[in-house]
Amino acid sequence: MPDLNDLDLETFQPLIGSGFTTALPWGAVTLVLREATAMGSGLRHGGAFSLLFSGPGPDLIGQGVLRLTNPEIGSVDLFLVPVAQSAHGVDYEAVFT
Repeated sequence: MPDLNDLDLETFQPLIGSGFTTALPWGAVTLVLREATAMGSGLRHGGAFSLLFSGPGPDLIGQGVLRLTNPEIGSVDLFLVPVAQSAHGVDYEAVFT
Protein backbone atom coordinates (compact mmCIF):
# COMPACT_ATOMS: atom_id res chain seq x y z
CA MET A 1 0.00 0.00 0.00
CA PRO A 2 1.52 3.37 -0.95
CA ASP A 3 2.21 5.95 1.74
CA LEU A 4 -0.37 8.78 1.49
CA ASN A 5 2.47 11.30 1.83
CA ASP A 6 4.00 9.98 -1.40
CA LEU A 7 0.80 10.42 -3.43
CA ASP A 8 0.34 13.65 -5.35
CA LEU A 9 -1.78 15.10 -8.13
CA GLU A 10 0.53 13.61 -10.76
CA THR A 11 -0.08 10.15 -9.28
CA PHE A 12 -3.81 10.38 -9.98
CA GLN A 13 -4.11 12.46 -13.19
CA PRO A 14 -3.20 9.52 -15.49
CA LEU A 15 -5.83 7.42 -13.68
CA ILE A 16 -8.80 9.65 -14.56
CA GLY A 17 -11.48 7.40 -16.04
CA SER A 18 -10.17 4.28 -14.31
CA GLY A 19 -11.93 2.21 -11.68
CA PHE A 20 -11.13 1.86 -7.99
CA THR A 21 -12.78 -1.08 -6.25
CA THR A 22 -13.86 -1.17 -2.62
CA ALA A 23 -15.29 -4.04 -0.60
CA LEU A 24 -18.53 -3.28 1.23
CA PRO A 25 -20.54 -5.63 3.45
CA TRP A 26 -22.92 -6.42 0.57
CA GLY A 27 -20.24 -6.80 -2.12
CA ALA A 28 -17.62 -5.04 -4.19
CA VAL A 29 -18.35 -1.61 -5.66
CA THR A 30 -16.31 0.22 -8.30
CA LEU A 31 -15.85 3.98 -8.12
CA VAL A 32 -14.57 5.79 -11.22
CA LEU A 33 -12.07 8.62 -10.83
CA ARG A 34 -13.63 11.57 -12.70
CA GLU A 35 -11.40 14.49 -11.70
CA ALA A 36 -8.04 15.21 -10.07
CA THR A 37 -7.80 18.94 -9.33
CA ALA A 38 -5.06 21.14 -7.87
CA MET A 39 -6.21 23.22 -4.90
CA GLY A 40 -3.27 25.60 -4.55
CA SER A 41 -0.48 25.41 -2.05
CA GLY A 42 -0.78 23.11 0.92
CA LEU A 43 1.39 21.68 3.65
CA ARG A 44 2.02 18.50 1.69
CA HIS A 45 4.74 18.04 -0.94
CA GLY A 46 3.31 18.97 -4.34
CA GLY A 47 0.48 21.06 -2.89
CA ALA A 48 -3.13 20.34 -2.01
CA PHE A 49 -5.46 18.54 -4.41
CA SER A 50 -8.84 16.86 -4.57
CA LEU A 51 -10.14 13.72 -6.23
CA LEU A 52 -13.71 13.28 -7.44
CA PHE A 53 -15.02 9.74 -7.81
CA SER A 54 -18.40 8.61 -9.15
CA GLY A 55 -20.18 5.51 -7.98
CA PRO A 56 -23.57 3.89 -8.10
CA GLY A 57 -26.30 5.60 -6.17
CA PRO A 58 -28.28 6.75 -4.51
CA ASP A 59 -26.65 6.86 -1.08
CA LEU A 60 -24.84 3.55 -1.44
CA ILE A 61 -21.73 4.64 0.45
CA GLY A 62 -21.70 7.02 3.41
CA GLN A 63 -18.92 9.34 4.49
CA GLY A 64 -15.86 7.58 5.83
CA VAL A 65 -12.57 5.84 5.13
CA LEU A 66 -12.64 3.29 2.33
CA ARG A 67 -9.86 1.08 1.02
CA LEU A 68 -9.79 1.67 -2.74
CA THR A 69 -7.85 -0.68 -5.00
CA ASN A 70 -6.61 0.18 -8.47
CA PRO A 71 -4.33 -2.01 -10.62
CA GLU A 72 -1.90 0.87 -11.21
CA ILE A 73 -1.31 2.07 -7.64
CA GLY A 74 -2.56 -0.82 -5.52
CA SER A 75 -4.68 -0.19 -2.41
CA VAL A 76 -5.03 3.14 -0.65
CA ASP A 77 -7.23 4.18 2.28
CA LEU A 78 -9.05 7.44 1.52
CA PHE A 79 -11.60 9.48 3.47
CA LEU A 80 -14.48 9.97 1.02
CA VAL A 81 -17.40 12.37 1.38
CA PRO A 82 -20.52 12.14 -0.80
CA VAL A 83 -20.84 15.60 -2.38
CA ALA A 84 -23.49 15.39 -5.11
CA GLN A 85 -25.86 13.31 -7.18
CA SER A 86 -24.78 13.27 -10.82
CA ALA A 87 -25.56 11.55 -14.09
CA HIS A 88 -23.01 8.93 -13.01
CA GLY A 89 -24.73 8.21 -9.68
CA VAL A 90 -23.19 9.72 -6.55
CA ASP A 91 -20.00 11.80 -6.55
CA TYR A 92 -17.51 11.35 -3.71
CA GLU A 93 -14.61 13.67 -2.90
CA ALA A 94 -11.25 13.02 -1.25
CA VAL A 95 -9.13 16.04 -0.30
CA PHE A 96 -5.35 15.98 0.25
CA THR A 97 -4.00 19.03 2.13
